[in-house]
Amino acid sequence: MASVTSLTASVHQRLAAALTAALPEAGAADPLLRRSDRADYQANGILALAKKAKANPRELAAQVVSQVVTGDVIEEIEVSGPGFLNVTITDRAITENLAARAADSEGRLGVPRAEHPGTTVIDYAQPNVAKEMHVGHLRSAVIGDSVRQILEFTGETVVRRHHIGDWGTQFGMLIQYLDEHPHELDHKAAEVTGEEAMSNLDRLYKAARKKFDSDEEFKTRARRRVVDLQAGDPHTLAMWQKFVDESKIYFFSVFEKLDMEVRDPDIVGESGYNDMLAETCRLLEESGVAVRSEGALCVFFDDIKGPDGKPVPLIVQKSDGGYGYAATDLSAIRDRVFNLKANTLLYVVDARQSLHFKMVFETARRAGWLNDDVHAVQLAFGTVLGKDGKPFKTREGETVRLVDLLDEAIDRASAVVREKAQDLSEEEIAERGAQVGIGAVKYADLSTSANRDYKFDLDQMVSLNGDTSVYLQYAYARIQSILRKAGDVRPSARPELALTDAERSLGLHIDAFAETVAEAAAEHAPHKLAAYLYQLASLYTSFYDKCPVLKAETPEQVENRLFLCDVTARTLHQGMALLGIRTPERL
Repeated sequence: MASVTSLTASVHQRLAAALTAALPEAGAADPLLRRSDRADYQANGILALAKKAKANPRELAAQVVSQVVTGDVIEEIEVSGPGFLNVTITDRAITENLAARAADSEGRLGVPRAEHPGTTVIDYAQPNVAKEMHVGHLRSAVIGDSVRQILEFTGETVVRRHHIGDWGTQFGMLIQYLDEHPHELDHKAAEVTGEEAMSNLDRLYKAARKKFDSDEEFKTRARRRVVDLQAGDPHTLAMWQKFVDESKIYFFSVFEKLDMEVRDPDIVGESGYNDMLAETCRLLEESGVAVRSEGALCVFFDDIKGPDGKPVPLIVQKSDGGYGYAATDLSAIRDRVFNLKANTLLYVVDARQSLHFKMVFETARRAGWLNDDVHAVQLAFGTVLGKDGKPFKTREGETVRLVDLLDEAIDRASAVVREKAQDLSEEEIAERGAQVGIGAVKYADLSTSANRDYKFDLDQMVSLNGDTSVYLQYAYARIQSILRKAGDVRPSARPELALTDAERSLGLHIDAFAETVAEAAAEHAPHKLAAYLYQLASLYTSFYDKCPVLKAETPEQVENRLFLCDVTARTLHQGMALLGIRTPERL
């Protein structure tokens, strides 16, 4: 089915045509339409046009009104204030528009696919091999997965990349330590996988790091081992591969708990670009983008200087011949642009790495790998804070393990579900508890603009009141309960019925779903979709309080209100799915 033209677009078209008729010299004019408290819409564009044409704004507004045909979509249009237009929509237009959305055979609620989709490579969810995932890994995974789903829904070709930390000095250090202390590898742990095995690896990593920092001779041996790794020494490579495989099993278990799909072919870590590093350096040096400085290959920038006023370069290759993150990131850009044919490279990475990525992107632009047709964007996110407003730590000052955080959220949510559950089995309570708990964590993250820090407050997250996913999930479950109780009575759109204010507000908001999804996709902004869904649930609650559904005055009104319930539920379900959040049928 073709996409459904929104009421906003219909009104916009009519007003733009009326403006052109009233003021032909203005050409295609934008009426600047927006939702309003005074009417359904307000158009503010006439003031600027009148000023430009040296016309009286109220007179021009009156001329525009005289050009607008009312009756089908627009019920009433009037001039307000210095030259605003207040527009009211017909009840019939609202109901017919929702009926068209509900009839969408693809189940997309009339949301169009982008006219000119491209290919986006999205780099998100980047844990480190041989290290446990902590709270700092949460936002990249949650934000990245939601943006991926929103982009895919709008028709974009999306290639996922999980750029895991699986190369470098730390592996020389870890492999050398294990070779020298084989007894420290718990042989029982060799038989376990997932969280337990990773906990064991994490413990060994910390012991190796301690020795590396305090023992110069060990540091030298560890660095030699890095050279062995880079040269492909079979024994060293086999141990490294074991760490990677063990870590991946653990990553999959954590992502599964987060209700996120991570596929093995999409995990292309730092090691995946090894074969490209030398060529990347050669291309940069030959083109003059990078120059040798004190033996290192560097890229300099006029506007990036240190506290001492001296330029801070991007070091692509160190003076000892080793490669840093920049070489890997630039090689990844080459791969994504030339092999994966991406138009957009999207990096969901902590805001604290903004300077690094600014330098990397500018280097790639100078090299000609990025240009007006192919661009890179960092979707920079803020820090997860504790209730005290400081970076989230345990009482001992350690970084909080991600699995502990998720388990606690599930426990809290299960208690809320159990308290409210009337006819759920223990198995169902456990399943719903996981869906509500993980949904609460994701929604708290996604309802905040990515670049802002946010406080991790589980009490607030699992609250049934306020802007939480639980509030939205309960609204959805309540609608499903009403639809079940309706039995044989089917939802039906009745365009001939007059609508109450609560029904109109709900219908007009549902109509804005497609535009909200398009905006969230274009701006990589899941928080805009989250805000839309919260308002949808709030408007539904207001409708539910003011408009009896199953006890409405006439059978036709029952059918029409059931229809409003049904299309609200479908919009909530689809919107929450794009945020990566489940909507249980019963709670």
